[in-house]
Amino acid sequence: MRFVLCPRLPTPYCHAMTAPLPLEGCKILITGPAGQIAFPLARALADKNEVWGIARFSDAAQRREVELAGIRTLAIDLGQPDFSGLPSNFTHLLHLAATVQGEDYDGAISVNAEGTGLLLSHCRTVEAALIMSTVSVYRPHPDPCHAYREDDPLGDAMLPGMAAYSVAKIAQESVARYCAREFNIPITIARMGASYGPRGGLPTLVAQTVSQGRPWTTRSDPCPYNPIHDDDLFAQLPSLLAAASTPATIVNWAGDEMVSVQQMAAFAGELLGMPARIEITPAPGAQPGSGVDNARRLAITGPCRVGWRDGLRRVLAQLYPGRAPTKNAPLPPGS
Repeated sequence: MRFVLCPRLPTPYCHAMTAPLPLEGCKILITGPAGQIAFPLARALADKNEVWGIARFSDAAQRREVELAGIRTLAIDLGQPDFSGLPSNFTHLLHLAATVQGEDYDGAISVNAEGTGLLLSHCRTVEAALIMSTVSVYRPHPDPCHAYREDDPLGDAMLPGMAAYSVAKIAQESVARYCAREFNIPITIARMGASYGPRGGLPTLVAQTVSQGRPWTTRSDPCPYNPIHDDDLFAQLPSLLAAASTPATIVNWAGDEMVSVQQMAAFAGELLGMPARIEITPAPGAQPGSGVDNARRLAITGPCRVGWRDGLRRVLAQLYPGRAPTKNAPLPPGS
């Protein structure tokens, strides 16, 4: 399969921050705890912390899974929140919930922006809060290999099927920045790239599509992202919370390597012994790529521990036992 490579950019960094202690003995509130990113974090944190999770919990099975992981749950709709049953004495807040799809701009802003403000007002005594944003807040750059920096222009990424997402997340960031200053809350706004693990995420979805013998549809060639594995999210979380500040710290949260979906699909195909097919459906005006500059994050957390190839191999070995190589098996030739 033919694919175009983005140039490898040098990313100098100075890991100036002293590595913070692991989160232990804390009282942590996590929004959207059943989510692809949130659940592995919540489950790991619940081992040595008191963890609460709030969401609408319209799926009873998902709520039960969260509770079985040791997380105390409370049903709250951030579009119309009632915090009367929720304590306010949390040490940390991880606001990971979001409304992603659809064209309901008013509803998306109500949940993502107003909901964030009301939540931060309720939790204004936390030691630190992490507000999850997205690299989709950046104004599209015509070069698919452009590495978005935190000071790049913001705008509507115009991603297919997610009409209101960029605008609502920019609004959320604005509210979070206001709350950091008004309530003196140390906040980190983390612009998420392409997270992944056994429960999902773009690299995992690409690999699953390859495993099914179907083509993956994307909007450009190449279409790059910076994949970041669940394990790195958990490892880097204490540093990102330690970096929280007033005014808010803003940082791209993504992997060290810029990788195209074409490369992800080809590698998954090699691991699974399947052909990898990519179909290009242009999305005029949209971000042709979602790669980021990681210098600021590297200075806070240091480098990732899980390379994208090893991470994807581990995911596939877990999802498809016997079909994909195990962790100790050699990589396919040319990988």
